[in-house]
Amino acid sequence: MRSRLEQLQRRLEEVDAILSQPETANDMKQFRQLSRERSELEPVVTAFDSYVHTETALNDAKVLLSEPDMKAMALDEIDTCRRQLEALESDLQFLLLPKDPDDSRSVFLEIRAGTGGDESALFSGDLLRMYSRFAERRGWRVELMSESEAEVGGYKEVIVRIEGEGVYGRLKFESGAHRVQRVPETESQGRIHTSACTVAVMPEADEQSEVNIQSSDLRIDTYRASGAGGQHINKTDSAVRITHLPTGIVVECQDDRSQHRNKDKAMQVLAARIKDVQLREHQDKEAAQRKSLVGSGDRSERIRTYNFPQGRITDHRINLTLYKLQAMMEGDLDELTGTLIAEHQANQLAALADVV
Repeated sequence: MRSRLEQLQRRLEEVDAILSQPETANDMKQFRQLSRERSELEPVVTAFDSYVHTETALNDAKVLLSEPDMKAMALDEIDTCRRQLEALESDLQFLLLPKDPDDSRSVFLEIRAGTGGDESALFSGDLLRMYSRFAERRGWRVELMSESEAEVGGYKEVIVRIEGEGVYGRLKFESGAHRVQRVPETESQGRIHTSACTVAVMPEADEQSEVNIQSSDLRIDTYRASGAGGQHINKTDSAVRITHLPTGIVVECQDDRSQHRNKDKAMQVLAARIKDVQLREHQDKEAAQRKSLVGSGDRSERIRTYNFPQGRITDHRINLTLYKLQAMMEGDLDELTGTLIAEHQANQLAALADVV
């Protein structure tokens, strides 16, 4: 680990030297890449510097042990340094964990009603509200991309874009089947019904560089939008349906009155879905080598149960149960998402230990 840290230390010096050159600012793409790399290197190198300084202090204290008058103070210093080194070593292990390059990205959040009929559609609306409130708490921006409303309320399917720093890193473990247990308002006998929705969290793709979409691979259809929207939206072919022929992925967008804007939105979602397929293929290969408790990305996997009568949420992947359902439905998800991230990091550390 030390040789890796020394290598990163040298790389930070190189990056600082390049950034200090006037001509670097003329190439904004390179400048942004180097600035991003520097922001990732700096906390690791700072922690390593602290580790080296503490090591030096420990060695100095050991030298003082030979002097009778300084022995007691030296023993205290040795004990303090050893505890500091242990804590710094733990910090450095986490800082050296492989970074997901998509963690900093904005996302497309897709919620689909599943089993349970009307109750499932209503729950999809509740989930959208939960994630929207969470985004609001963190200062993220939510933009509606596409929606298919259900007659009783809620959604058959809804897609939103959540924009902000680190959105995917915080929400990427939300993909999967979300099960709800509660008494529907229409249930006269007070029986608990079980229904489910599926959630997909897809990192936003840079379609120019990451996803190769050929125009010849697309079939684009326009049609008249249905539902609310006034006379204009019903008289013009503003809705857009894009089919990606190689994968069979279909994206529809009709929520804007402009056909051009609907097409732009649909292309953004299409690029994210194609990228998501590529990510899941990669994750499946990794899972074949080492089973991970979180982050499999399997949409059919039941990851969580929301039990309203008992006021609890249970995440089945990490056996975590929290009795704060109402607060969490209002967007208080930090404890849950933080625990999932910590579990993922623990898995990464275990994987590194197996390799070593």
